[in-house]
Amino acid sequence: MKFGVVVFPGSNCDEDMRYVLAEVLGQEVEMLWHKNQELGDFGPGDCIVLPGGFSYGDYLRSGAIAKLSPIMQEVINFANNGGYVIGICNGFQILCESGLLPGVLLRNESQKFICKNLHLRVENDDTPFTKKTSAQDVLKIPIAHADGRYFASPEVLDNLVQNKQVLFKYCEADGSTTESSNPNGSLQNIAGICNAGRNVFGMMPHPERAAEDVLGNTQGRILFESLIEASKEAYLDAAIA
Repeated sequence: MKFGVVVFPGSNCDEDMRYVLAEVLGQEVEMLWHKNQELGDFGPGDCIVLPGGFSYGDYLRSGAIAKLSPIMQEVINFANNGGYVIGICNGFQILCESGLLPGVLLRNESQKFICKNLHLRVENDDTPFTKKTSAQDVLKIPIAHADGRYFASPEVLDNLVQNKQVLFKYCEADGSTTESSNPNGSLQNIAGICNAGRNVFGMMPHPERAAEDVLGNTQGRILFESLIEASKEAYLDAAIA
């Protein structure tokens, strides 16, 4: 599987993402500059990653300027043709701003930047990004954001729930969703969602920061391993067909 990591001005998790994908998981990785007007040699079984950081200094609104970068039209085309796309933290904000995912990420309810480990509950294990998990599993993944409060209209929220597009919710260590386990005021404790086609995924927590033994936590690695396995199965199915 090949991964492309997009680098925007202000990205600061791009190298972390490259390291985990290439050095920890042994995958092919290409760094993609935001001004590129084409993606290059990426197929439907590959993945484009929008990493965390502060693209364009988070001016105007987080992700609102990055969505206008030349490469984003190619990312949108890639996603619309079935390619996998992941947005982490600022990447999630960019996916929402670009229309690849519904809703928006607003300023944390506390009006403060929050950086800490917390727990997430798996809501749907039947996606390429969660296939190696089980529903109701609890993972410990760190967050680091000031604009992570997921918001959407009641109609959009109803559709997300009915279509099982909510993949993760903030929770307590025992899996219960409470007001105190919600770090930013996200509606329904939402931490991560996917699109209806199950090939675009965004989340505020940072799984790449929980992917190595040396960090004392490897629970984030399962999300990347899930996608790699899903990609292999897709290639095999295509070859058989």
